[in-house]
Amino acid sequence: MPKFEKHIFVCGNQRPPGNPRGCCDPTGQAKLQKLFKQKLAERGLKSKVRANQSGCLDQCEHGPNIVVYPEAVWYGHVTEADVDEIIESHIAASRAPDASRGLPQYGNVRTSGEQWSVISGRWSEGSKTRIGY
Repeated sequence: MPKFEKHIFVCGNQRPPGNPRGCCDPTGQAKLQKLFKQKLAERGLKSKVRANQSGCLDQCEHGPNIVVYPEAVWYGHVTEADVDEIIESHIAASRAPDASRGLPQYGNVRTSGEQWSVISGRWSEGSKTRIGY
């Protein structure tokens, strides 16, 4: 059996509405994971990259979350609009965000509430969050 080069784990945890920790998949329909699978197939990456629905990744406050292995790169506040960019800039290009550029390590969020955006490469309020390396 051929080995996958990368695995994308998409948190599918559900919590009741109004839970203070948040919820990664409030509808329980796995829309984000299904979209990753669709976009990977469209790019011919289905045999190289697997997009799995996961249980709770315990980063609910940053959700919806995904983590890409083997690099162990975490993305938070991921929306369907981010899927193409993540696949294009990280998965298809086979390059993880560069730690030497000063990207924050796991759980590193500025106390002001600003978060690092992998997509734009800058700190901003409410952006997609790179929450691990």
